[in-house]
Amino acid sequence: MLFNSHIFIFGFLPIVFFGFYGLARYSHNLAALWLTAASLFFYGWWDARFVGLLLGSILFNYGAGYLIGNRFFDKPKLLLACAISANLFLLGYFKYANFFVENLSHLTGTMLQTSEFILPLGISFFTFTQIAFLVDTYQGKVKEYNFIHYTLFVTYFPHLIAGPVLHHKEMMPQFAQPSTYRFSYDNILVGLTIFFMGLFKKVVLADGIAEFVGPVFDAPDAGIQLTFIDAWGGALCYTLQLYFDFSGYSDMAIGLSRLFGVILPLNFHSPYKSASIIEFWRRWHMTLSHFLRDYLYIPLGGNRKGPIRRHLNLIITMLLGGLWHGAGWTYVLWGGLHGFYLVINHGWQLLHKRFWHKPSSTSMQALSVFITFMAVVIGWVVFRADSLQTASAILKAMAGMNGFVLPGKWLTKWGDFGQWLSMQGINFSKTDPFIKGKAINWILVSLLIVWVAPNTQQIMARFKPALDVPKGNSAKRLRWQPSYAWLVASVFCAVFSILSISELSEFIYFQF
Repeated sequence: MLFNSHIFIFGFLPIVFFGFYGLARYSHNLAALWLTAASLFFYGWWDARFVGLLLGSILFNYGAGYLIGNRFFDKPKLLLACAISANLFLLGYFKYANFFVENLSHLTGTMLQTSEFILPLGISFFTFTQIAFLVDTYQGKVKEYNFIHYTLFVTYFPHLIAGPVLHHKEMMPQFAQPSTYRFSYDNILVGLTIFFMGLFKKVVLADGIAEFVGPVFDAPDAGIQLTFIDAWGGALCYTLQLYFDFSGYSDMAIGLSRLFGVILPLNFHSPYKSASIIEFWRRWHMTLSHFLRDYLYIPLGGNRKGPIRRHLNLIITMLLGGLWHGAGWTYVLWGGLHGFYLVINHGWQLLHKRFWHKPSSTSMQALSVFITFMAVVIGWVVFRADSLQTASAILKAMAGMNGFVLPGKWLTKWGDFGQWLSMQGINFSKTDPFIKGKAINWILVSLLIVWVAPNTQQIMARFKPALDVPKGNSAKRLRWQPSYAWLVASVFCAVFSILSISELSEFIYFQF
């Protein structure tokens, strides 16, 4: 079941909502149990066979956490290591077994037998969530062991499929608060507004620009040599599709959760406005970045063992972060590329502090944002490509190695400037490119929204839409408030978005 489906919006959500608050009048535990059952139903809608796997994982980790936290054994650290290993084994079996066997077959020259595994939806998210619970338990951060609340913490449907990665300390106290189960018009208004903002991003913006992505990334396999314009157009379209798709999901998850009185952590905060790769990873998939930092980078030694070791730890962390996204060398390369970016960024910061003490000017800040964005675009090409060969072909075209070919109609449209470009060796072709005027308009409008418009959290800042929102984050002009003007805008956004749902389109992060 998808958030951007009619059955979810008009069927599942109203039933769960009214059932939750109806039961909450009599028993908070019953209301939490109802929400847990609804979350399991939501998960089982995709494939009921894996509900048992999810419940088994919950029972195992709850039991392990209880034993670790209450020190039933003399060696809780050993129990922690065994429990984490079991989680990673389960994740590795479903997500990476075929990848490992196929590469082993290639290296050894043998034909090893592989089986086609169906990847359980959201397995990376509920595995990482529970690993964080186990570590927090060992460190003495977990104080509550209410099994219903724990099961709800893991299965909570707004986050279960594509994040954010939750921490026990963020969620369990909220499930225990009486105010969570109290009907609130403020929560309803704020939650629905954020939800429909996210729905608009998904079905109008992300799905609207998606049609230009596939033809470009499929072209190399079809033997089509991409032009400079097509390659950059396809890369930018995917960059913007992924942005609005993930931003839309993050908003919808926060909005849905707010309907039930629960505030989720912020997971997406205008990452394309970042002036460095370091800042980018503080804004993109923020909860995953925090998880990798707290449970991988710091245990590896972080920056405590000198610059060389820090750089190595960064690259290892990002390589594994890339592999977390999928079983493929493109994901590993993407992670390694961002690890390299981070090493360069840290080196540049060191030089800047040593030799340049003045704050950056507005023009330098804008240049930094542009350079960071270009680096991210190049990374997304590798991330989206179905093979290293496809990624190489697209990047080659983006570098101009296939020549600079512009659409033939631009020659006459640009007049003397077009003639001058032609005299400089720029080829104006009469062929029909993939990236047409409509796509370019989508790119320009989308970039304007990304770089100029405030994000959802800034618009809704007065009402504390999410946990860990940066201070001073409020929009200067477009600040939401309960008013007739905002009501009209919200209703228009909701109606237009719902009418734009023509076919089911999965969120990109569902596959991870």
